[in-house]
Amino acid sequence: MKHTSPSWAFRFGRGCAVVLTAALLAAPVTAAHAAPGGQDPTRAEIYRALALDEAPGDHVILVDTSGSMAQGGRYSTVRATLSRFLDGLTPKDHVALFTFGSRPEPRYIGAAGDTARIVASLPSRPDPAGDTDIGAALNAALTELGRDGAAPVASVVLLTDGEHHPPRGSRYPTASGTPWAQLHQRAQALTARTELAGYALPLSGGATGADLLGRVVEDTSVLRPQSIQDLGGYLARAGDRARARKAAGLLAEDADRGVRADWQDTGGTDLSSGSATAKLTLRSTTRHLPLTVDGLRASLTGPSVAIAGLPGRVTLEPGESRTFEVRLTGRLAGGPLPYRRTEHADATLRLTGRVGSAWERPLAPDVGLDIPRAVRVERKAVPLRATAGSVVLLPALAAALVLVAVGTWLWWRRINRPLLRGVLLVAPAFGEQLPDRVVLAGRRGVLGPPAVGGHGRVVGRRRSTEQGPRTDLRIWYTPDGSTARETVATCAPGGRVVVGGMSFTYVADPGPAPAAGWPR
Repeated sequence: MKHTSPSWAFRFGRGCAVVLTAALLAAPVTAAHAAPGGQDPTRAEIYRALALDEAPGDHVILVDTSGSMAQGGRYSTVRATLSRFLDGLTPKDHVALFTFGSRPEPRYIGAAGDTARIVASLPSRPDPAGDTDIGAALNAALTELGRDGAAPVASVVLLTDGEHHPPRGSRYPTASGTPWAQLHQRAQALTARTELAGYALPLSGGATGADLLGRVVEDTSVLRPQSIQDLGGYLARAGDRARARKAAGLLAEDADRGVRADWQDTGGTDLSSGSATAKLTLRSTTRHLPLTVDGLRASLTGPSVAIAGLPGRVTLEPGESRTFEVRLTGRLAGGPLPYRRTEHADATLRLTGRVGSAWERPLAPDVGLDIPRAVRVERKAVPLRATAGSVVLLPALAAALVLVAVGTWLWWRRINRPLLRGVLLVAPAFGEQLPDRVVLAGRRGVLGPPAVGGHGRVVGRRRSTEQGPRTDLRIWYTPDGSTARETVATCAPGGRVVVGGMSFTYVADPGPAPAAGWPR
């Protein structure tokens, strides 16, 4: 129970404040954003944007009509100023107006909206002989709020100028005890399905009975006007709180909702040239609350890539998505080998910026919005790709390998297959038969001496000696042409070797050819 002075700052009750704080993250917002010129919307505009007229509430008004209410014009002031509270309600709200003295009496039960009719249902004057049974009045209020189909937002307004003074036979003979504990339990049961708040307005300094409402309804504000003339203002404030609590019920849907970011280029952004364009989408997940993002900045790390093109401030309607084209600047590491290839990497998207709402200041300090201040990133991994390396490297390497292979082959051929010169004299190793003369030319010779017969082949082999390079002959020979009897030997210039029973003499510089008729 809260006691509030004229300098009070309107505050929500314990349970209502929690719900409204979370709930103000949602509501259909079409006209309650920042006004032209950067001005914030008013509370009235916010309430209209929330369409509070479409959300019903239950309100029970308990008016003391005991004899003391005739003093100081208190009752007439109540009749005149009660309209301030009723005017803040909507036609979809439900109003139950009770008067109470010795017992509670229903004066009007039905829809709000016709303030004059509701006020006219009050008796013209209080009952001079009436007592003040606040317990019976609160019992009637809880019974009305416990009916089937009651709204999820409810309030009890108690206007009294005295203390609890019940008639004989009342169920609430004193201001405490079991009957009051039972009323409190019933009120607690109601709060399981409705947001219940109480407003007690003591109309005189001795109206201690108003405090009893706080024993029954925990979320009760006891307003203390300095005089009966302040009643209208306090009733208007109670009506504003009723509207705020109704807003809380509507806005509870969007607790813990905010702004989310999604990278659109899922196929991999191409950074081959060092820069590229991509798309980043910001999406509001609220259903009712307009959101703003200030100081928005984005970057990619691992590899490090700068992102430009985002506005410094973004405003989002509830559920709205906005896509921005951004420019990326950076390169992917190419690795140690500069050959032509495509590099792939997953960078991490980082966003900074503060999420807020144009509704925060108009609702402060009474309502603190529990908005997630950071932008939530849907997918932090951003695929990147880039073509790196030289396009001519691999062909150049291939050409170099070919040149090396050709050079190696030429070197091998120069050593192992030099050009043959001179003649090879072939004769039986034993006997006096004249030798066949085989002229050496090219890089490979075929042996088939007509006189001595047999088959073979001969190639050269360059060697380095102290006298300089020389070419030896490598001779394969078989006397009958079979590979089984083939043998091999090496013959130096001017030397003689025996291969397969044949003598081979290598004459490297034979001089002029012999005259006709000489043995070959």
